Order: sequence, then C-alpha cells, then structure tokens
Amino acid sequence: MNNLTAKDLDVLSHILTGEEIACKKARVYAHTLTDAALAEEMNRIADAHAARFSALFTLLGGKK
Repeated sequence: MNNLTAKDLDVLSHILTGEEIACKKARVYAHTLTDAALAEEMNRIADAHAARFSALFTLLGGKK
C-alpha cells in the first residue's frame, strides 16, 4: 500500500480511530448491561469493530 496519498492516510486514520472508539464503547456497554443476551450481542459488536480495526491496521503495514 505504498501508493496512498496523505489524504488517503488521513481518512484511514479517522476510520481506525472510529473503529477503536466504537469497540471500546461496545465493551463498556457489554459490561454495564444487565440483560445477558444484550451484553453478549454488545460483545459480538465489539469483536466486529476490533476485527475491522485489526484488518485495516494490518493492511496499512502495522504490526500487532
């Protein structure tokens, strides 16, 4: 992915930040919900955000 412009990197940076924040919020919600089914769904949502973050980060050449 060496052909990315500064604008591309800026947009991807914002997307990564959004995925990270969404993951963290979903984890907080999962821990505060009293309904087990809703908490489980929030954890699945958090996992999906984490997976997208990881995929984008890896695509950009980041290391975990």
